[in-house]
Amino acid sequence: MNFEHFLTKKIINSRNHKNTISSPIIKIGIGTISLGLVFMILTFAIGNGMQKEIKEKISTLEGHITVQSFNNNINQNSKNPISPSDVFIDATIDIPSVNRIEKIISSFGIVRTKTDFHGCYFKGVNHSYNWSGIEKYVLEGRVPNINDSTFSNEILIPKIIANKLKLDINDRIQMIFSRENSNPSLIQLEVSGIYSTGFDDLDSKYIFGDIDHLIRINKWDSESIGHLEIHLDEFKYIDNVSTEIYSNSPSDYDVVNINSKYFSIFEWIKLFDKNILLIFSIIVIISSINIISILLILVLERTKMVGLFKALGARNVLIRKYFILNTFILLTRGLFIGNIVALVLIFVQHFFKVIKLDSTIYFVKSVPVNIEFHHFLIINALVILTCILSLILPSMIVSKINPKDSIKFE
Repeated sequence: MNFEHFLTKKIINSRNHKNTISSPIIKIGIGTISLGLVFMILTFAIGNGMQKEIKEKISTLEGHITVQSFNNNINQNSKNPISPSDVFIDATIDIPSVNRIEKIISSFGIVRTKTDFHGCYFKGVNHSYNWSGIEKYVLEGRVPNINDSTFSNEILIPKIIANKLKLDINDRIQMIFSRENSNPSLIQLEVSGIYSTGFDDLDSKYIFGDIDHLIRINKWDSESIGHLEIHLDEFKYIDNVSTEIYSNSPSDYDVVNINSKYFSIFEWIKLFDKNILLIFSIIVIISSINIISILLILVLERTKMVGLFKALGARNVLIRKYFILNTFILLTRGLFIGNIVALVLIFVQHFFKVIKLDSTIYFVKSVPVNIEFHHFLIINALVILTCILSLILPSMIVSKINPKDSIKFE
């Protein structure tokens, strides 16, 4: 008799297989595995989404790396100018993973209306500034129209400042800048757009406008800037690129990346990796216990059948294979259900922002979710590997069953 063919046919067509699936204990086991997979996928999607969202918001407003004078503080107030050469800029842009370089001057000032005021940084950008990263956060109006020939009085302000000062599109404001050994300088500005990244602490710091205003106020020449703002293709290269730029920069230049500038925030989001690992470990342990329980139940329900197979000459390896395959078929139901539920929940949260957060605490207004296809495959592979390893040990109980005793087993 061909036991391979017989057992395979039995797995696919057996009534006992259908009865096993209807068993309450087996249903609970399958449900637990499905729920575990859902939690694993959601945990990774939320942790990865939170990290990506915060990193993206900070790098959009400040770039990944800043090149400035050693005499400047780590804050955004440009007191000492630099005049980077074209050779240095070209060498920096040629570094792999460097996407673009922006020339910036940033100065602290007081935004004043007829009834109120607010202190923030005026971030001066030139006509070639790439607005693509910020444009997706613009809620009303548009980004400032800055050209190379005339001064532009248009500014982009954050919603949190617009609400405080009761400003709307096309409203006019004054901004006052202090100057050493001179009277304060005042400029008239007009609101062209309102933006919000949801990162209130960072939003409240910056309004965007024409760099020429600050060149005139600081009495710098046209080649002088406050700092270079370097944007990368991927965040993971930030430390390596920072080191390379620093080694090739002039001796009076300092190179600061946002990891250093916002150390506490990035240390906080690193905790997500530890939390993900902890949750994964707990779910793997619980799932393993459930898988072992399912297989033990299957073996106990089929003790008599095992005895008959052994009496007919079936080897232990063949019988173990039957139980492993049978259990794995049950587990695939749990994996399928878990994947579908997790993807639906991710889809709903991503597009409808159902679960909200306090942006003053979490730096985002809703729970961000992000999972790449290869991450999805890795999580499923981890669950499948856990299932396979969990099946090996309890399946060995088959070898302990005595045909003589098991045939009498009721």
